[in-house]
Parts: sequence; structure tokens; C-alpha cells
Amino acid sequence: MTDNKTDYLAAQIDDLKAQGLFNTIRTIDSPMDGHIVVDGRPALNFCANNYLGLANHPRLREAAKRAIDQYGIGPGAVRTIAGTMSLHVELEKRLAAFKGAEAVITLQSGFTANLATIPALVGKGDVIFSDALNHASIIDGCRLSGATIVSYTHNDVNDLRTKISEVQAGGYVTRSGETLGDNPNRRYLIVSDGVFSMDGDIAPLPELYTVAQEHDILLMMDDAHGEGVLGRGGRGIVDHFHLHGKVDIEVGTMSKAFGVVGGIVAGRRVIIDWLRQRARPFLFSSAMTVPDVAACLEAVDMLESSEELVQRLWSNAEFMKHELKTLGFDIGSSTTPIIPLMLGEAPLAQQFSRKLFENGVFAMAIGYPTVAKGKARIRVMNTAAHSQNDLEQALTAFEAVGKELGVIR
Repeated sequence: MTDNKTDYLAAQIDDLKAQGLFNTIRTIDSPMDGHIVVDGRPALNFCANNYLGLANHPRLREAAKRAIDQYGIGPGAVRTIAGTMSLHVELEKRLAAFKGAEAVITLQSGFTANLATIPALVGKGDVIFSDALNHASIIDGCRLSGATIVSYTHNDVNDLRTKISEVQAGGYVTRSGETLGDNPNRRYLIVSDGVFSMDGDIAPLPELYTVAQEHDILLMMDDAHGEGVLGRGGRGIVDHFHLHGKVDIEVGTMSKAFGVVGGIVAGRRVIIDWLRQRARPFLFSSAMTVPDVAACLEAVDMLESSEELVQRLWSNAEFMKHELKTLGFDIGSSTTPIIPLMLGEAPLAQQFSRKLFENGVFAMAIGYPTVAKGKARIRVMNTAAHSQNDLEQALTAFEAVGKELGVIR
């Protein structure tokens, strides 16, 4: 008997390879830093989300070691049964103070935080207004909720207003052809990324807040790429726009600028209290491990005491943007340290990435489905861990590869 149950998967993999969309995953064999070892070769790292260079910082490493000696490694339980340790409570209190929020709940990752939050706030019969370029974790959280998802044009507040008016008037027709009738008991949620991870642009939070207030709708921001980057000392998008106490839910992560792992949900105390009762990843998955929590606490200490790393990140980003643009590269319209080097088709982006690696620079190609077809790119991620010499060395590689492949002259 022929086993052909997985033939369709093999065919789809072959199709991905033919389109240049098959993702070959490289292996890191060193601490995450500005310089790393990739597939056995040393390289400058312009690929990770380690914005502040904290993933291998001595202070975080020592904090994790001390905590292991005192508390062990894992909690061995979910938070609601026997997994809440004093370290978890301390981290949540410190993060609430850092973010200027009434309360914080921590989860296993930023992705998990979105899966935990959205279905706990809205469900079948409700409506979510979601930015068209929101992250996959937001999309998945919306789908899990069972609510109707109404997508509005990226960062277009006028389109959001139009969609809200159509829905609340009872005349909005969904993609499936369903007409949403008037329902006085329907709950609504506006959700958007704060910093959009592929293009580096920032959501118009003040305008989104105004719309949410006009229509009495819950407002949720996913600040995964704003934590440690935007605001005073990296306090995030709410701080950046001076909107403390006005945004209902702010989701974040400790796996990027914080250099560790873990999710954050900050906001109104009543919402956080509710999530402790109904957020399924909080209820049914084990808590963050001891060394992770301790390292995150140390990261908060560092960000509260100095803005040096955040300032260095932005200085490096401005230098790289200026030089790449001067060389003739299309770097989009990012307003954050994320630099999308636009190449168009996925095969070219993959070839560009391979050539960079041959020149000692690690920067992976980003293609469909992470970005739209025809929008493939190299996402250049400089960090506070890079020296001026690192940046100049990387630019030499970008220039050489760009000219070899005919991207620049």
C-alpha cells in the first residue's frame, strides 16, 4: 500500500522552492550579539530583534544565574495553580511602574499575549477593527475569538471611521457576504500594532485614541517593536505619545529589546484582573521560567537607570539609514530603527542575503507570507551592540552586493 497522505505537503514544499519562497533556517552557535557565529562562520549580525544588545549582557546573565541558585529553574506549574513565584509578582509590579499602567500581567511570549488577550475581551457576535498590516499574532488572536474581523486600510484613520460607522449603522457586509445588523449588545475592539515590524512605521495612536473615544470602543496596541525603543528610556508607544491611562490595553514583549523572552499586557486594572481569570495561555500553560523572569527584572533596572542604550540604537539607525539611502538603496519610509531594504522579488532577496553572508554579514531575506508578494526585502536590524566600525563594515558589504546584483549602480 502506498502512503500518499503527505504528498500534498511535498508538492507544496516543491512549489515554495520553485518560487524562491522556501525558508532555509540558519543555525546560531554563539551568544546573540552584534558579532555571532552562523552555520560555523563568524558574521556581523544585522538580523535579530536584539535592539539594545541585552541578549548577552553580563548583567542579565549574572541576574539569571543568581536567581537559579535561589529559586531553581522552572516553576513547574501554571500561574493559577502553583506557578506564581515572588519573582513573577515583582516583575509585574516593576513593569506596571515602568509603563505607567495600572497593572500588568506577564505571559510566555508576545505572541501568546495576543492569543490570551483578544479572545478574553471579545467573542462571537462582536466586532474587531484590525489594521490591514497587523502582525500574525494579532490576526490569530482575532480568529480565535470568533468575533467578526473588519480590516481597515493600514494606518488610515479615515477608513477606520468609515468602517465603524458602517458597522454601527447595521449595513456593513463582510467578505463572506453576511450583513452585520444593528446589535446594541455588540462589543467592539480596535487593535493595531504600535510599530509595524516589516516597514518600521508607527501607528497614529493619538488619532486612534480619538476615534476610540468618539465611539466608546476598547483600544488595544501591540507594542512588541516599541518596547525598549520608543518613549523615555524605551517605555513604549503610549509614553512616546504621552497617552498614559488612555489606551485600554498595551501588549508587549520581552523577547526583543529586553533580550530575554516573555509577553506583557499592561492596562486598566479591571482588564488585567479579568485576564487572570480568563486568558487561556495564562490558565493552561506553565509560567515563565526563573532565569527569564530574573533577567527581565535586570533589564527593567537598566532601562530605568539610563537611556544610553536607547540613544545609541537610534544614533546607529540614523547613520545606517542615511548611508544606505546615499548608496542608492530603497529603504522605504521607516520612522524607527527597522530598515527595510526593498528588493521586490523573493529570489533576488534570497540571493542578496546569501551574498551578504559570503561577505560576512548576516541579514535574512523576508518574503511571502511574512510580507506581500513583490515586496521581498532584507530587513536591516542594527542594534546598540554595534560599533561604528561594525556599521561601516556592514555598509561596505551592502554596497558590494548591491552593485554585483545590479540593485544599485
